[in-house]
Amino acid sequence: MKKISLFLLIILFVSCGPKLFQSKWTKEVAPEKYVARFETSKGNFDIEVERKWSPKAADRFFQLVKYKYFENAVFYRVIPEFVAQFGSRDTLSLRLWNTFKVPDERVILGNELGTLSFARSEKKTRTSQLYINLKNNSRLDTLDYNGVKGFPAFGRVTQGMDVVSQLYSGYEGKSAAKLDLLYSDKNKFFAEFPKLDSIRTAYFISK
Repeated sequence: MKKISLFLLIILFVSCGPKLFQSKWTKEVAPEKYVARFETSKGNFDIEVERKWSPKAADRFFQLVKYKYFENAVFYRVIPEFVAQFGSRDTLSLRLWNTFKVPDERVILGNELGTLSFARSEKKTRTSQLYINLKNNSRLDTLDYNGVKGFPAFGRVTQGMDVVSQLYSGYEGKSAAKLDLLYSDKNKFFAEFPKLDSIRTAYFISK
């Protein structure tokens, strides 16, 4: 029943406007190289992406930036000397994008300081959750996690890594453990975690 309901929601948003989501967006191919700027509550940073590093990941990131998925998204899991994770927002938009999985790919660009990768939980679960490495996390290049080896990076922060390093990290994993609260009662979530940094907007500065 849940799958049928989600399918009907997708049909609704594909057929009605203004468009929150269209399935055809997930088929768009990114340029071979592009740069996206993120304006956040801490300042701006730029991410350079090269499609050769992880083509399907580069395509999805391009789609998410182009169609404003990241606006008002929070950095919900920032762990010092590990990662800054983001990509969760209102439930409906999240569920619609997450219906279209990003195929798994091998690691070409490793998880070096400042690189960007999709988070995942098992095979074929890359969708809209990402992380920026806050140090060299080379163990993630070969980590066998639920049947998939390695987390392929596909971009790197080229400007503003000092901004990324200042994202609020006091909650560490506590806020991530309560993401369900973000979806069910946003005001209550932010009342409990008021210091979380957020993304105001993201857009291309070259493509």
